Amino acid sequence: MEKVESAQKLYTRMRLWEFPDKYVIEPTDSICNTFLAVSRADGSMKLLDELPRCNSVRTPKIHTIFGVVGMLKVLSGTYLFVIMERECLGSYLGHPVFKVSSMKIFPCHRSVNSSPSNQKKMEAEFSALLNTSEGTSGLFFSYDVNLTLSAQRLNNSGDESRLLPLWIQADPKYLWNNYMMEMLIDNKLDQYLLPIVQGSFQHFEAAIGKDIINVTLIARRCTRRTGTRMWRRGADPDGYVANFVETEQVLQLKGFTASFVQVRGSIPFLWEQIVDLTYKPKFEIVKPEEAPRVAERHFLDLRKRYGSVLAVDLVNKHGGEGRLSELYGNAVQHIVGDDLRYLHFDFHRICGHIHFERLSILYDQIADFLLKNGYFLLNENGEKVEEQHGVVRINCIDCLDRTNVTQSMIARKMLECQLRRVGAFDAKGTISSHPKFDENFKILWANHGDDISIQYSGTPALKGDFVRCGRRTKQGILKDGWNSLVRYYLNNFHDGKKQDAIDLLHGHFIVSVGRDMTPQPQKAGIETVASLPLALLLVLAGFFFAIMSLRQVRFDVRHLFFSFMWASLSVATGAYVKANGRMFCNRPRLNKPQG
Repeated sequence: MEKVESAQKLYTRMRLWEFPDKYVIEPTDSICNTFLAVSRADGSMKLLDELPRCNSVRTPKIHTIFGVVGMLKVLSGTYLFVIMERECLGSYLGHPVFKVSSMKIFPCHRSVNSSPSNQKKMEAEFSALLNTSEGTSGLFFSYDVNLTLSAQRLNNSGDESRLLPLWIQADPKYLWNNYMMEMLIDNKLDQYLLPIVQGSFQHFEAAIGKDIINVTLIARRCTRRTGTRMWRRGADPDGYVANFVETEQVLQLKGFTASFVQVRGSIPFLWEQIVDLTYKPKFEIVKPEEAPRVAERHFLDLRKRYGSVLAVDLVNKHGGEGRLSELYGNAVQHIVGDDLRYLHFDFHRICGHIHFERLSILYDQIADFLLKNGYFLLNENGEKVEEQHGVVRINCIDCLDRTNVTQSMIARKMLECQLRRVGAFDAKGTISSHPKFDENFKILWANHGDDISIQYSGTPALKGDFVRCGRRTKQGILKDGWNSLVRYYLNNFHDGKKQDAIDLLHGHFIVSVGRDMTPQPQKAGIETVASLPLALLLVLAGFFFAIMSLRQVRFDVRHLFFSFMWASLSVATGAYVKANGRMFCNRPRLNKPQG
């Protein structure tokens, strides 16, 4: 195959013109003879040979943009997603990587004006959902390199593959805007097709002696079962699990490039936690007889991608978590073998809430697997001298807090092995013996854990003080308590709407006029005024008056009566709120997701 022509390069800077009837995108970073026009009526696209003439009465607005994310059709309306601001995060294998700092949605739905009123109302609701996606966190991209593949998979893909447009090279599993790119693909707009990844990108440089060491941490979130914490649990029937993230740690030093990959993901069978205003809803196992088949599909995909798999389960052995762990262990018994190993490690029982150094016990149990399956390594000449033949798959319940602490421990050990291999460390060298390097490494993994946690739960990771400081602190424990309360609020009263928006963006719910468009029945009675603030106000007021009455109870029996009355009213209010959780919770309005 011939070398890539300049025309195949992605546009990196453009102007977006808002004309009365169309948006026109003008590439400004290269000589271009065509302009992309998008109709504001229906979102149809075509290439123009010249810019439309500007009306002297009404000058069009002009925006500088840095990429076209894609387009999404809802009912009668279509929406154009573009990158308004970007920030350079660093480089991946020598190529610049940018963060999406600001994204904007331009509506193309003027044809909705002629639609029935019911359809207009539904379009407005879906449009409002999409607007929430403008603040999606953790989106990053490169104009030059395929970020959806690890260094090893990029190296193994061959030169011919790397000459293809980036969107063709990209792994759909980690392509955040995969669904939104379809309209641009249909119109053969390769130079506008910018692959976006969601996850985390962190890096630092540090000196050890005369050597400058560059360490990069890149996390790729899978889009097959993406969503929020309580609203996406377990696996789907095809074995794709919630919160599945591939994390790659890349070392560059003296011409050497080393890479080590780990993965995390929810327990791979059908289970869920339905929000009901309790602090920790019960785990519900769906079709337990299907668990072995779903787990087998999940691990078959992992083995095809990574080779051997070591599944490390960090959940509790007792209680609700214990039920999940027991079924997980039983489900994989018939498929464990030379290329699949299952290991349970009761993190809370062994490490408690402060003794995370006891993870060394786990490392001793998995060291043989890590040594056998190794890591990817290129020498100074770019030649492959080592390859990673297997992956450690780690889970807890959320695959956030315990998982991140454990992954950072494994990553530290593997980075030390790589640094010894390339001669930066002696046989007994450790990261902790270099304080500045050690501090940077801890911050790297703590920020990574926070990014992944914010995308799934809405808050930074718990136990992050250990990853960031190497020990548990009082401030960290208090912060964990606060973040737990915030998670509770978001899961119950915010994430339902967020989940709807995610399902729309990824095509898991495809809107069509033929769907049942029957409006929801209007609430009546107390439901018209019921809300979380009102419920909390009633409960707090009840307890306040109960306490005030109890303070005087020994002086007046009458106050004892009012104490019981206010306390009973508080309990009754709380019980009513729980029983009518659907009324207060932000339940999704969408039908059952596809696939």
